[in-house]
Amino acid sequence: MKRTLVALSLLASAFNVGAEQIEVEYKRFYSHINKLGDENTSALQFAFGFIRVGTSNLCPINQATIVTQKQDIPLTISPEQRFLVPKERALKLADAAIVIDLGDAANVCDMSVQIETTAEHLKTEYSAEELGFIKQQYEAFFNEMGGFLSFMMPSVKGLTFRFSDDELDAPVPGAPSITNGMLMLDNEWLEQGKSLKLPQVPLRITALAKS
Repeated sequence: MKRTLVALSLLASAFNVGAEQIEVEYKRFYSHINKLGDENTSALQFAFGFIRVGTSNLCPINQATIVTQKQDIPLTISPEQRFLVPKERALKLADAAIVIDLGDAANVCDMSVQIETTAEHLKTEYSAEELGFIKQQYEAFFNEMGGFLSFMMPSVKGLTFRFSDDELDAPVPGAPSITNGMLMLDNEWLEQGKSLKLPQVPLRITALAKS
């Protein structure tokens, strides 16, 4: 499993595939996002996107919309080509669907789900306590996902900060440098109890995980 990505597949039978449009039952998304939200995972969210088959690139998304019998709810597409889905039990009960208009042919794009921190935890300065809190959130998530099979889940070895500029190289006082838009803080560094000051707000924070 990649360090910075948790990929969860949605069942192929959930899709109605056209040339460039995909329709997915809302309850398929709800089954994932419902795993988050308690105090142990309140800082985390799932970001959905599509990986182009055979590459690590995300397929472009023109539009994503929650569709019900009464209304259509547009979803915001990030510059990275991912989107968030609200957790609303009413949408599940209403048999809502999410219609995604892809920029590539649907049959070359595989759904992926990324676990990351919520926007409120993206900033330039972190105390040691805040870094520890984020790490604990990821540990709780993997423990809850694994249950009695937790030994099969990845273990959290630290945190990864990814920036919007993939070519960003910059020093970070008292910490490893940012290289190719990425800063990795392993457990050994985190356990030193240091604060962190970044040159810019990160795009996301994910777990540095190892199977």
